[in-house]
Amino acid sequence: MVDPTVLGGTRRSLHAVAEWILAPARQAHDGHIGLRPTTGGFGAPEVDCRVDGLTLVVRDERRPLTTLAAAADLVGVEPARATGVYETVTPWSGDEPLALDAAAAEVLAGWFGLGAQALDALRCARQDASDLTLWPEHFDVALTVADRVNLGASPGDDEHVLPYLYVGPWERQDGPFWNEPFGASLRFDDVDSPATALEFFRTGLVTLGV
Repeated sequence: MVDPTVLGGTRRSLHAVAEWILAPARQAHDGHIGLRPTTGGFGAPEVDCRVDGLTLVVRDERRPLTTLAAAADLVGVEPARATGVYETVTPWSGDEPLALDAAAAEVLAGWFGLGAQALDALRCARQDASDLTLWPEHFDVALTVADRVNLGASPGDDEHVLPYLYVGPWERQDGPFWNEPFGASLRFDDVDSPATALEFFRTGLVTLGV
């Protein structure tokens, strides 16, 4: 396992790329901000831009991720211009080198892939599930079921050093399953496969009666 400090630094840098580069690129194309997990990372297939490990891929061009300013130039978005749809979580630090580690980026890409596989299996089995989206502001892969609960895979945040799965009901719940203020989570160390993730999500839905 990658050192949590290194993992956190890489997560924050990639989150900034999602918020300041890829989401604005998609918004300029079709007015939407949602991204998707991709092989090796995440991206906006609608504009043929993605992060692959520590590389930014724009159409057929590949360049190492170095700074937000360089990424904005390659993708063709205005520097320091956010989508305006949400308040950005990450700061614009255009010329500051992004804190990126290859092993950490691989862990995060794998986590997004695992979460997406489980969520997609769930979505295919239900007619009341939304499309799967990697939201740039939250930097998580998620969907909504029955307009009552969000299910997702987060790469970590200020309260969680390591990645985790979550079930987030729109209304407060009480009971042993609900171990978070927002609902329930399952730690990175307790998830060994998409099947484990899917079982956690299904348990959450059953507990909610959804």
